[in-house]
Amino acid sequence: MSIEVGSKVQGKVTGITNFGAFVELPEGSTGLVHISEVADSYVKDVNDHLKIGDEVQVKVISEKDGKVALSIKKAIDKPEGQTSSYSGRPPRQGRDDRRSKDFRSKGNFKPKESFEDKMAKFLKSSEENLSSLKRNTETKRGGRGGRRG
Repeated sequence: MSIEVGSKVQGKVTGITNFGAFVELPEGSTGLVHISEVADSYVKDVNDHLKIGDEVQVKVISEKDGKVALSIKKAIDKPEGQTSSYSGRPPRQGRDDRRSKDFRSKGNFKPKESFEDKMAKFLKSSEENLSSLKRNTETKRGGRGGRRG
C-alpha cells in the first residue's frame, strides 16, 4: 500500500530541524512536516511544539520523487466555516503597540508624493551621483581636470 495524497496517517517524529520535523510513516517511509505546517499559530521554533519520539497524526499533502510533504495542522478536523488564524507574523502585543496603523503624529502629516515627484527627485540625485563619480574617476586616471606635475 503506497501513501495516498490527502490521507491521514499516524507517524512518529524521528528528527527535528530549524525548518521542520521528519516523521516516520507506517510503511517505513519518512516525510517532512514543514515549520509552516506544524501548527495554526506562528511557530518560531519547532522544538516548542514537537519532540523526537512524539506520535503525531499527519495529513499527506504531496508526494514527488519519493519526497513526502506532511501537515499536522491540516490533519486536525475543524468545524465548518472555521479557518486558520495564521497570518504569517507573530501576534500583536497590545493596543498601544507602536506598529499600529497610524504611526504618524497628527501634526506631522505629509501628503504622499506623486510618482512624477519621486521620479524627478530620483533623477536629480542620480545625476549628482554620476557627475561626482565621473569627477573622482577622471582625477585618478589623469584625465582632463586632473592634477599634472
